[in-house]
Amino acid sequence: MIQKTRRKAKGRNAERRRRHHRIRRRIRGTPERPRLTVFRSLHHIEGQIIDDEAGRTLCGLSTLSQAVPDEASEDEGQKSARARAGGKLLAEKAVALGIETVVFDRGGYKYHGRVRAFAEGAREGGLKF
Repeated sequence: MIQKTRRKAKGRNAERRRRHHRIRRRIRGTPERPRLTVFRSLHHIEGQIIDDEAGRTLCGLSTLSQAVPDEASEDEGQKSARARAGGKLLAEKAVALGIETVVFDRGGYKYHGRVRAFAEGAREGGLKF
């Protein structure tokens, strides 16, 4: 009898994708409460507000955008400060579209550093989650 073995994900990004799939089984974005998802690269962070029922991205923002200011504070590094500013701008765009509450999807990343700064910036911008 041949036994099938489960392949183990190799690499940091593969492990993150597995965690993200576990998270996504539990949360869904609805028109009333869409999903705010975060993607973190080595230097930048981006967020999107998604309605999963319609399969539409309602709005999104990246720190690559020219709209995100280059401001670094004393207590945060430059990347964290840009993440906070990006979260705040995304929240302002969402509030302008009439979105006030969202479900936060951390994308398999730990809730600290730039992901946390992005979430706190979104809260400062007026989103509730």
